Amino acid sequence: MPNVDTLVTDRDGVSTRSDAQGQTTTGRFGSLVAGLPALLTDGAVYAFALWTVLYHAAFLVHLRPSVTFLVWLVCCVLLGAYLVVRRWRRRPTPTSGDDRDERTGSRAATMDRRWLLPTVAAAALAAVTAGLDGISWWVPALAGLAAAVGAVLLTRRAWLALPGTGSDAPVEKPWQSVYALVASGLVGVASLFIARNTPDDVFYVGKSVWIAERDIVPLRDFLFTEQVAPPLSSQPPIASIEVLAGALGRVFGIHAASATWYVLLPVLAVLAALSLWRLIQRWAPRRPLLAFTVALAFLAFVCGDDAALGTFHLPRLHEGKGMFVSAVVPLLWVYLTRWFDTRSRKDLAAIVAISIVATGLTSTSVMILPLVVGAAGLGMLLVGRWRDALVAGVAVMFYPVASVIVTRITLGPMTSVIASAQFFDAEGTYRRTLLVGVLGVICGLALWCGPFLVRRGTPALFAAGAAAAMSLLLVPGVLEALSAGSGLAAVLWRVPWFVPLPALVGLLCTIDVPPLARVATLRAVVGGVLAAVLVGAFAVAGTPMWSARSFVEVHERPTWKLPQQRQKIDFWIWNLDDRPPGLLLAPSTLMRTMPIVTSEVRVVMARNGYLVDYDMNSQFSQDRLKLAAFADGVDEIAPVAELAAAMDRLDVGTVCVYNGNRKARDLAPELGLVKFASRKAPGAVTCYRRTA
Repeated sequence: MPNVDTLVTDRDGVSTRSDAQGQTTTGRFGSLVAGLPALLTDGAVYAFALWTVLYHAAFLVHLRPSVTFLVWLVCCVLLGAYLVVRRWRRRPTPTSGDDRDERTGSRAATMDRRWLLPTVAAAALAAVTAGLDGISWWVPALAGLAAAVGAVLLTRRAWLALPGTGSDAPVEKPWQSVYALVASGLVGVASLFIARNTPDDVFYVGKSVWIAERDIVPLRDFLFTEQVAPPLSSQPPIASIEVLAGALGRVFGIHAASATWYVLLPVLAVLAALSLWRLIQRWAPRRPLLAFTVALAFLAFVCGDDAALGTFHLPRLHEGKGMFVSAVVPLLWVYLTRWFDTRSRKDLAAIVAISIVATGLTSTSVMILPLVVGAAGLGMLLVGRWRDALVAGVAVMFYPVASVIVTRITLGPMTSVIASAQFFDAEGTYRRTLLVGVLGVICGLALWCGPFLVRRGTPALFAAGAAAAMSLLLVPGVLEALSAGSGLAAVLWRVPWFVPLPALVGLLCTIDVPPLARVATLRAVVGGVLAAVLVGAFAVAGTPMWSARSFVEVHERPTWKLPQQRQKIDFWIWNLDDRPPGLLLAPSTLMRTMPIVTSEVRVVMARNGYLVDYDMNSQFSQDRLKLAAFADGVDEIAPVAELAAAMDRLDVGTVCVYNGNRKARDLAPELGLVKFASRKAPGAVTCYRRTA
C-alpha cells in the first residue's frame, strides 16, 4: 500500500506539472495573441527606421537601392525572429475581468468639480462656435484657450495627487487584440479596391518607378529633365518610403506601382489601423473596442474634403504624409506616454525609432514633430519633470533636424516660392482640417474635452498639453507669425495633425455619466447609444471615403490608383514600336500619368504646379505651359511659330492628342507633325512624329 500511495502521489505530481505546463503554454499563446498589435507595429517601426538609416548611409558609399534593400531584408528577418522569441518567452500577464472602470477611470471623475464644470462649459462653447459660420473667430479662440488652460491646471493637480507616478498600464486582452487585428485586416483589404487619383502621385509613385527601372536614387529633377534641372526644393531626397517601393519592385521584378499599391499599401493600411488601436487601448478609460470602432467610422465617413483626416487615410496612405498622420502621430503619443510612465531605455529607443520613421516618410515631420513633443513636454514641465521634457525633445528631434541640416548644406536652402503659394489663417485651418457644422462641433468637443475623456495620469496630462498647444495656434495672428518666421505658409494648415484627433473622437463614446457610474449595464447602454449617435452623425454630415465626392472610385478588383482609361492609353503609347526618341507631348492628364507607368517615356510636363520651383515666367516653364495648352485643346493657344520653337528647345519627338482636339490635328502639318499611330475609342488618340 505505501508503494501504491507513492505511485499515486507521483502520478498526481506528474499530472500537476503537466497541467501547469499546459497552462503556461496557453498563457504564453494568449499573451502572444494579445501582444500582436504591439509586436507588429513596433516591429514595423524598427524595420522602417533601419531602412531609413541604411538608405541615408547608402549615399556615403554609393550603394544601389536594390543592394540596400537586400541588406535590409536580411536584418529584418533577424529582427522579426528576435521579437517573436522575446515575446514568447515573456511571462504571461494575468488579466482581469473588469473593463477598467474604477481602477483606470478617466481623470474627470476625481477632478475638482468647482473648476471642472466651468472648464467643460468653455470647451463646449469653443466647439459649438468653432463649427458654426457667422461668428467672430475670437469667440471660439478665446473660449478654447480658456478651456485648455483649465484642463491643464486640473490635469496637473490630478496627476500630482496620484498615489504613484504616471498612470496604470492597460491590460492587453487577447479577444480585444483579435478584434483589432480583424478590423485592421479588413481595412487592409479595402485599400486594394479604393482608388483616389491624387496629383502628387506623379512625384511619389513616379519616383519609385524611376528607381525600380534604373536602380538609382534621383538627386536632381527627374520629372521634367534627366536630372539636369535642380530638384524640387520642397521634396529633398530625405524621404525613404518611395525608395523602398522602388527597390522592392526592382528586387522582386514587379512594377513599382504594383509594389506600391498591391504590396505596401495593404501593409501600411493594417499598420495604420493598429496604430490607432494602440493609442486608444492605451488612453481609453473604458470600452476601448467601441472607441476604436467609432474612430474607424470617423475616418471612413468623414472624407471628401481635401484636408479631411479621412482623406489622408486609405486614399493617401501610400504617400508618406498620409502614413505619418495616420500611424506615426498616434504611435508617437503611445511611446511618449509609455516612456513617461516607465522612463525605460527600451521605450526611449522606440521614441528615437519613430522619429527616424517620420523622417523617412515626409518632410512635414520636421514641422509636426516639434508640436507633438512640445505638447507632451508641456505636460512634463507642469509636473516638474523638466529633464524628461528635455530628453524627449532631443530623442524626437535629433535625427529629423540633423537630416534637414545635412540636406540643406548639401543641396542649398529651400526656396520660398512654393512656400508662399497659399495660406490659411486660424479659422481657415480649423475648418479645413477639423471641418464645419456638426462635424466641426464633434471635432471641437474631442479636442477641448479630450483631457476629461482619456485615462487618468499621463494620458490626461498629455491630452491637456495637446489641447493647450492647439488652442494657442488657433488664436488669430499666431499662424501668421509662424508663416512669416518659417516661410511655410503653404503647409501650416497641417498643424492640427499633431493632435490624435481620430482617437479622441472615438473616445467621446467612453464618457462617464456620474449618476450611472455604479450601474454597469446602464453605463454600457449609454456608451452604445453615444457611439451610434456619433456614427450616425458621421454618416449624415460626412462624405464617405468610397463616395465619388471624395474623388474616389471603388473597383471590383484590385487596381492601380489611376483613372483606368488614362492608364491604358499611356501603356499603349509606351508600347508603340515606332515611337521616335525625344519628349512626349500629350494632354496634361496623360503626361501626369506617364511617369507612373514608366520613366522610359519622358514627358514635356509632368505637373504644372511643380513649375513654380522653376519660375513660372521662365522659358523653362513657359515652353511647357504653351505646349500643354496646345495638347489639351484649350481655346487660346500660342502662335504656331512659338509652338514650333518650344518643341525644338525641348526636343519633342512624339505628339499625341485626343481625336476630339480638332485644333491640334488641323495644325499638325504646319508644325511638321506626321501621323504614325492611332487608337480607337474609347479613349481615341492620334499620335504624330515630328519631322521638322
